[in-house]
Amino acid sequence: MTPEVTIPELSEQEIGARNRLVILLLLVSAFVVILNETIMSVALPRLMVALDITASSAQWLTAAFMLTMAVVIPVTGYLLQRLNTRPVFVLAMSLFSLGTLICAASPGFASLLIGRIVQASGTAIMMPLLMTTVMHLVPPKSRGKTMGNISIVISVAPAIGPTISGLILSVLDWRWMFILVLPIALGALALGYAKIRNVSTPRAAPIDILSVILAAIGFGGLVYGLSGVGEAGAGESSALTAWVPIIVGTTVIIIFVLRQLSLQKREAALLDLRTLNVTNFSVSVAMMALLMLSLFGVMILLPIYLQNVVGLTTLQTGLLLLPGGLVMGLCAPTVGSLYDRYGPTVLLVPGATLVSAAMWFFTTVTQDTSIILLLGTHLTLSVGLGLLFTPLFSASLGSLPPHLYSHGSAMIGTTQQVAGAAGTALFVALMTAQTLNLANGGAEPITAAAGGIRAAFLCGAIISLLTVMGAFFVRKPDNDAAHGAH
Repeated sequence: MTPEVTIPELSEQEIGARNRLVILLLLVSAFVVILNETIMSVALPRLMVALDITASSAQWLTAAFMLTMAVVIPVTGYLLQRLNTRPVFVLAMSLFSLGTLICAASPGFASLLIGRIVQASGTAIMMPLLMTTVMHLVPPKSRGKTMGNISIVISVAPAIGPTISGLILSVLDWRWMFILVLPIALGALALGYAKIRNVSTPRAAPIDILSVILAAIGFGGLVYGLSGVGEAGAGESSALTAWVPIIVGTTVIIIFVLRQLSLQKREAALLDLRTLNVTNFSVSVAMMALLMLSLFGVMILLPIYLQNVVGLTTLQTGLLLLPGGLVMGLCAPTVGSLYDRYGPTVLLVPGATLVSAAMWFFTTVTQDTSIILLLGTHLTLSVGLGLLFTPLFSASLGSLPPHLYSHGSAMIGTTQQVAGAAGTALFVALMTAQTLNLANGGAEPITAAAGGIRAAFLCGAIISLLTVMGAFFVRKPDNDAAHGAH
């Protein structure tokens, strides 16, 4: 495919203006689509009643979204090589808008779940498109600042999702969460179609259908099995139903990895695993996986705890979580500038420590825990996350050679979403099993629910200790490392 606009046809000033416009439009569109990743979290208790479903079923509205992203994101590595910027953007926003329409018109759980999956397909394409475009357009010396803006999208959009849904649910039916987003999505699609220009040079790239199938079965089976652990603990299914998908999923993922190792020898891998040969990239991605596993577990448990144990309304829950999202947004530009100047260690070590401290506090919550303490702890968690995301994104992708940018972006996205989906399923499973155990022992419903939530938070707190250790091993890439490495 021939690009609409090639760089030699433009002056340096025109190229700079075009690139800034492309990045801005991608940032705004990415914010809209990622917002929907967590907009369901506050709504889950309401949906459990409205749709007559259990917590284990309701969490699939979030887990299926992340799982779909994990399955689709590897394919974007192919799309970003084969197609140009504008058609990939149009595809992403069209899928997202269609999914939003299906959700808005949904009569029940099944169609709502389908709509979420279609939404996720568009979101999955948008994030690697944004990150790969930035890596190609922004010089290494100022990537920290630009990644800070991306961190606003990646961290703040999910953080304020619960607040927005809480505000909507306080006065409107749950379908309005999608009805109100739909015109914004369509507007972003129209604006991008009119304004975005091509900034990449497509090339012939193969796609291995078997790899796509293996990724879907492997990641799908793993997360489905983790979700089934919670349902088995609640007596909704047998243990066999849970563990068979986990074993099958893990086995297929191993086969998927072996196939990628074979295909990449002839430059035909769906997901080029040579990115993992770069130590700085591998350590950064491992930290992001641990963070996402804990973060999404917290983001689904905290609203359930605040509403079902503490007794807050959806509006109050959303407002309590809002300051944290705003704090992450305020931190991001400064964190990006500090990264450009001082590197990642001075940001990652205190950031990981703050996140771990907040997670350990959450293991002590009861129905009588002070709202002020909960707000302060959530703010602490948010500041810690704000210190972590920008350095990790900048250090990881900046360590790769340009020809691996699209695969690196896809690897980060896939890892994040699998870890987030697994964290959501795992935390709900632990909460469900421990709550049932305490209830069978004679505990009051609220006491049992609080105990179940503490057990899930304990898992996240233990995992957070690994991120503190990893923070000491991430290094800032040399400015020219990405251009000289192969």
